[in-house]
Amino acid sequence: MSLPLVAGAVALVVIAWLAACAEAGLARVSSFRAEEAVRSGRRGSAKLAKVAADPTRYLNVALLVRVACEMAAAALVAYACLQEFANTTEALLIAIAVMVLVSYVAVGVSPRTIGRQHPMNTATAAAYVLVPLDRIMGPIPSLLILIGNALTPGKGFRRGPFASEAELRALVDYAEKESLIEAEERRMVHSVFELGDTLVREVMVPRTDLVVIERYKTIRQALTLALRSGFSRIPVTGDSEDDVVGIVYLKDLVRRTHISREAESDLVSTAMRPASFVPDTKNAGDLLREMQKERNHVAVVIDEYGGTAGIVTIEDILEEIVGEITDEYDRELPPVEELGEGRFRVTARLDIGDVGELYGLEEFDDEDVETVGGLLAKALGRVPIAGASSIVELPDGRELRLTAEAAAGRRNKIVTVLVEPVDAARPAEEAASE
Repeated sequence: MSLPLVAGAVALVVIAWLAACAEAGLARVSSFRAEEAVRSGRRGSAKLAKVAADPTRYLNVALLVRVACEMAAAALVAYACLQEFANTTEALLIAIAVMVLVSYVAVGVSPRTIGRQHPMNTATAAAYVLVPLDRIMGPIPSLLILIGNALTPGKGFRRGPFASEAELRALVDYAEKESLIEAEERRMVHSVFELGDTLVREVMVPRTDLVVIERYKTIRQALTLALRSGFSRIPVTGDSEDDVVGIVYLKDLVRRTHISREAESDLVSTAMRPASFVPDTKNAGDLLREMQKERNHVAVVIDEYGGTAGIVTIEDILEEIVGEITDEYDRELPPVEELGEGRFRVTARLDIGDVGELYGLEEFDDEDVETVGGLLAKALGRVPIAGASSIVELPDGRELRLTAEAAAGRRNKIVTVLVEPVDAARPAEEAASE
């Protein structure tokens, strides 16, 4: 067998090995890690930062070198085998077997393992070669990619090798599995991707849960409502709840009353701010960026018929990324707490059938609502706030007084309701009045 041909093939395989090392190392070095190397004064970090700033370009150069060297080595081995063996078929089969083994071990497995185990050293060494090589090759790698795009159905690879969203998600899952990031960090990264597919109507506060104030009410009434409900921003309505004409802020009400006590009798419409309106089909991620740019924290959501569907705040969108925002007063509550004398403290989400069982009823239901909170809201005709109370009648004629207790959570939702027979509630009321 011709020694020069074998030596040439070995040299080409070595170059392909180095190119494969460079590919593996560059794929695991981010621009952030390269900038850290520059700040630490690492040798060769300047060239590494240049390569990491445009990884696709230099990965294409390394890919081209590897493929060209592998193909050339295969050609030399095949030519050498044809000279050594008289049978052409036998010579080609031996050449194929040799190159498959060499390509798999020397180019496929070994260099990639080294590149992944020592990415910084490998990528830094590769940068010394790839930067000048890129200047020498000029537009050749980009031209080959354009040709590949022309032959690829669909959009093709406009910038060569790239990581799709699915690949990036899989990488994040792998990082969490290897304990490189926490489980909560993995969940947040996934939530960022999901936010791009989330509509505003999926994160808004629905109109049925809104606390609103009519525009003809006074500033004093608005201030009282804000303090009782716990909300710092309240929609102002006109002719109906669908007609949101503005948003009143607690800080504006306090400022007006602090400057002049006489301002308490002014209409709330004089203190409200213009409302921002968005369709319920708007992308939540786009709305978050708009709110940041416009420094707006709340927007009124409009449905397809032009009616008010609800409101959305910047906190509602952020919760899709970081999870439920609670405060130090939130705690896990039992569904039913017995207080004696037929009085119970129940959660607002408790089924009304369970309340009926507390008072010896086999069946207690309502065609419109299913929970205690919904029953109270129906009796009041509005969204209940802390201290709101109303009387409901049981199927057997007995009456119960439902009283909304202190709200909790960022949205100030009523979490518990005090349920007591009307006969038991009257003495307590009389004692309080005395």
